[in-house]
Amino acid sequence: MTALLQCLSHSPLIGRVDPAQPILQDVRETVNKARERIAAFNPELILIFAPDHYNGFYYDIMPPFCIGTQAYAIGDYGSAEGFLSVPAETAEAAATFALEAGIDVALSHKMTVDHGFAQPLDFLLGGLNTVPVIPVFINSVAVPLPSFHRARLLGNVLGQYVCSLGKRVLIIGSGGLSHQPPVPEFATADQAVKERLLGGGRHLSAQQRQARTEQVINVARQFSQNQNILHPLNTEWDHWFLNIIASGKLTELDDIPNETVSSKAGKSAHEVKNWVAAAAAMAAFGHYSEVTHYYHAIPEWIAGYGAFTAIQA
Repeated sequence: MTALLQCLSHSPLIGRVDPAQPILQDVRETVNKARERIAAFNPELILIFAPDHYNGFYYDIMPPFCIGTQAYAIGDYGSAEGFLSVPAETAEAAATFALEAGIDVALSHKMTVDHGFAQPLDFLLGGLNTVPVIPVFINSVAVPLPSFHRARLLGNVLGQYVCSLGKRVLIIGSGGLSHQPPVPEFATADQAVKERLLGGGRHLSAQQRQARTEQVINVARQFSQNQNILHPLNTEWDHWFLNIIASGKLTELDDIPNETVSSKAGKSAHEVKNWVAAAAAMAAFGHYSEVTHYYHAIPEWIAGYGAFTAIQA
């Protein structure tokens, strides 16, 4: 086996606003089993697809896709902070490979990432720099958004590239499932928030960042009591999506409009495109088969929380 696929939801609210103990224990067991499976696989390289939440990418320039040759996690919401172990030449070659294959991907020699990247690396591997990693950003919140189709093509091309390296590759898709936390929207934001979305967020003080954290925590507490204050979690949609990923029939998502995803599953549900890209990368190694999956709607984390593991068939 030369490839292992692990998709995992993330939430900055983990450890801050937690669900009932039985649910929390189920999540912990799911993550621990995934971590043990990954340790046994002993990856030589990680290809991770993850979003950002206006912590590293802003509207001063917002690419649909970006590959980093260097990446630093800011440690938002108490997540792991520090440099990812990025093999710069390998990551740049991945970008070149994608461009030559017709996928327009940006390149960053100084990428900033947040909990969307840091949580899965920390939870699944015990740190940010334990294994060389190629970080791939997919814009999942800042409209206009890339489509399922383009995310799938990106994943397939990068899967072809890492497959050609002859290494044991762990492929991670981070994010989702249905959810719509209080992420600001440029079109409706006041001038102060617009300035932050245009890049001012790079320079938030510790006090400003803490205030932002507390705001999200307070909303999560309210949402856990009343799911009508935000877009409700959509368990039916989440199970449907998990079934698509498990089946490997990713092209069935190609023609689904972004507006449909937002209306059915919430405006941050576009993070599932990281799962689609990861699954498409896995498919580049050949057919894959599901090992296990987990799902639970967790309003305390403002997320339909899921995990999915697959190996080569």
